[in-house]
Amino acid sequence: MELFLFIVIGGITLISSFFVVFQRSPLYSALFLILTFLSMAGLYLVLGAEFVAIIQVIVYAGAVMVLFLFVIMLLNLDNEKREWMTKHIQQKYFGVIVVAVLVPLIGLGISTPLLYSKSQLGAPGTYSPQIAEQVSNTAAVASLLFTDYILPFEITSVLLLVTMVGVVYLARRVKKQSLPGK
Repeated sequence: MELFLFIVIGGITLISSFFVVFQRSPLYSALFLILTFLSMAGLYLVLGAEFVAIIQVIVYAGAVMVLFLFVIMLLNLDNEKREWMTKHIQQKYFGVIVVAVLVPLIGLGISTPLLYSKSQLGAPGTYSPQIAEQVSNTAAVASLLFTDYILPFEITSVLLLVTMVGVVYLARRVKKQSLPGK
């Protein structure tokens, strides 16, 4: 049953992530991103990481997407006319090159652990069901987040702050340009 749920929810995640990239409307793209975040939370639930699933919904599907939708509505990106097929030829070529480089790297990252047997990789990590019963999922994530990954955590918070300041700056600049007499 778990494998079936994982495959179904994983399929929904993949399909919705493709729609995020290939939608012409930024608003629809953001809505598909919310669906992607929610299906990722479902994958975390199937894998037994309840805390990560809840944080996925609260932080990403909630707070971050509200920020994204705020930016889209504030900048009024839906009214912008775009000519996707005739403009930005260099960006298309650059995209093809990036895909050509990333696909083999992703394949290598997926296949490398599968090529080696467990004896070649060494002993498995410190995970065991007994340890998992003693320490809660929340305590394990918090311990890692505030010890080993404190620098990326703080960099992410500063990045989100800079993003919000940039959005307010862009919105004020657009509003000043649209006022009559200025």
